[in-house]
Amino acid sequence: MAMSKLAFLAVFLVLLLQASSRAAARRHHHDHGHGEPEDPCRGGGGGPGLLGHKDHGCSSPAVSPHGGTPAVMTVNGFQKGEDGGGPSECDGKYHDDNEMLVALSTRWYAGGRRCHKPIRITHNGRTVVAKVVDECDSRHGCKNNIVDTSKAVWKALGLDTKIGEVPVTWSDA
Repeated sequence: MAMSKLAFLAVFLVLLLQASSRAAARRHHHDHGHGEPEDPCRGGGGGPGLLGHKDHGCSSPAVSPHGGTPAVMTVNGFQKGEDGGGPSECDGKYHDDNEMLVALSTRWYAGGRRCHKPIRITHNGRTVVAKVVDECDSRHGCKNNIVDTSKAVWKALGLDTKIGEVPVTWSDA
């Protein structure tokens, strides 16, 4: 009886190790048939991949059950002389606050991979789309969960900028 329990345990451990090594192999960088290594942040075939997976230093997929990544939205000035500081990281230019714009925390900005790409921002059932133009630098004072938006985004969501910050969810559009 003791031998059969031991044999069962050995088989179980072997199967567990095999499953674990297969999962690790899927996560490992490998050629996906185009002569280039697969981007762990995008996944093969242009799918969403591991966006945000901390092991790959990518950005976002801590997706909430409500359909987006939880964040705190703050208001930012993207015009010259406003509280947003210098020109945007994506293109070195200032932008009009009447445009739907966003600066993302460093980890979500993903080294500029989201520059000029649209994201969806949702608050209390209302959703808008804004363009990423800047980084909210988490190494220099910006928290790591910030979606820093133009006044136009606040207006489109029906919010008063004097509130200062509100909980939102966001996702790539």
